[in-house]
Amino acid sequence: MSPDLIIRGGLVFDGTGAEPVRADVIVHEGRIIDVGPVEAEAVVELDARGLAVAPGFIDVHSHSDYTLLVDPRAMSAIHQGVTTEVIGNCGHGCFPIRDAELSSRIIYGFDGSLPLDWSTPAAYLDRLEEAAPAVSVMTLVPNGQLRLATLGLESRPATDDEVTAMTRLLEEGLEAGAWGYSTGLEYAPEQGAGEAEITELARVTGRRGGFYATHTREREDRADEAVAEAIRTARKAGIRLQVSHLAPRSGPDQTHRCIDLVDAARAAGDDIAFDMHTRLYGLTFLYAMLPPQVLNASPEDQTRLLRTPEIRARIGAHKSIITGLGDWGRIYLVDNEVWPEMARLDFEEIARRRGTTALDAACDLLLDSLGAEQAPMVLLRAYSEHQQEDVFSHELCVPASDATALALDGPLAGASFMGAYTWASWFWRVMVRETGRLTPEEAVYRLSGLPAEIVGLPDRGLLKPGMRADVVAFDPKTFADTGTTFEPNQLATGMRHVVVNGTVTLRDGALTGERAGAVLRKGA
Repeated sequence: MSPDLIIRGGLVFDGTGAEPVRADVIVHEGRIIDVGPVEAEAVVELDARGLAVAPGFIDVHSHSDYTLLVDPRAMSAIHQGVTTEVIGNCGHGCFPIRDAELSSRIIYGFDGSLPLDWSTPAAYLDRLEEAAPAVSVMTLVPNGQLRLATLGLESRPATDDEVTAMTRLLEEGLEAGAWGYSTGLEYAPEQGAGEAEITELARVTGRRGGFYATHTREREDRADEAVAEAIRTARKAGIRLQVSHLAPRSGPDQTHRCIDLVDAARAAGDDIAFDMHTRLYGLTFLYAMLPPQVLNASPEDQTRLLRTPEIRARIGAHKSIITGLGDWGRIYLVDNEVWPEMARLDFEEIARRRGTTALDAACDLLLDSLGAEQAPMVLLRAYSEHQQEDVFSHELCVPASDATALALDGPLAGASFMGAYTWASWFWRVMVRETGRLTPEEAVYRLSGLPAEIVGLPDRGLLKPGMRADVVAFDPKTFADTGTTFEPNQLATGMRHVVVNGTVTLRDGALTGERAGAVLRKGA
């Protein structure tokens, strides 16, 4: 058969961790038909001499559920060689939708430009397919939306009838093609979820061949207990487990305890792995600090409650993803339209400038933000560089963006999300070139073959005959991130060519305008 595309002369890393070989990659009708020298010519040829050629990178922990609908070009991802994203993580996502206003609170990147006018998972996936994203997409069923659709924001374990109702919604998502189930147990909508209900929902998912990804319940001083709960849940449910961004925010001792638990579970026969994002900061909405009784209130009641000293004290005592840090000097306000003059400052400094306490400053900002188009977000200084490198060195760890796909121009030009433009390129720059913690072939495996194994994706992640032709070619000496903490929207350097499903999406470092991603529905 005549090839459609040949990627010539590169140093080919096949995604298994094996040493690379100099070869051509030959593609026909969207699949790889051979890897080796070839005399034939193709309609399209890409020069990869002097470049590393690898399987397209797989982002196992993405939050692009909404932004891919707004701008499907996925510029931030393509320029890093990302060809597949797993969305629906941390219990956040775009289905099921029962109350659009409520659901929008746990959709990263939601800006109202596209109304949430669908309700079912199938309708959402159809909408995503119509958008024609540049990357292929697979989704998990987000537990946060299951609970919002069933319990609203009530912070308590679900009753048996409610678990039955959530099971029906979960099965609807799995039948529509979801690959698994995710939780975000540290977030207010899910903090009341009991271990028994999570186990039952995970069991339903496992029976259908899916996996369970969890942002665990506690990521501070008791992070190891939360990881133990996740392992217990997965073991009782009989399901593969992916622990999201494993490293706790409380330091290296807790990190080592969490990793030891994972190693012990693996040694005991559990199917378990974990991922980690590549930034030193976590990112979340400021309103994540609110206890459910305030978060669930109407805007009018929120205004009254946030002005009440007793309620403010209760907010400060509430163990949230923000207040749980115990240090307002580690919490930074992101660029915003409500208090633009305070952007990029930590809340201790904001409080000093306003002549108040950090807690009062945060509550005042939430008051001023009621009704704003975009809710303010904060950075949480969470990790040390050494802690991060140690986690990435572990054989079961894969990197992930924990971000939304974005673009420098168009409808998302004003949006930013740490990690969106930098995660895979940071991983290569730091772990391969600067620290030497990983060999190039091991890093490629962590970016392609291993995540494909983790999510159960049979025809991607490797450069082998019969596999889907997701292929990247990059300069291993210059592939790097250029975004910074407060100027994150900068394209990575060094990515030369990106092929998605056999179609050239990036050529000589420039987008071609082609968008050949697919919505991957499990069982389809």
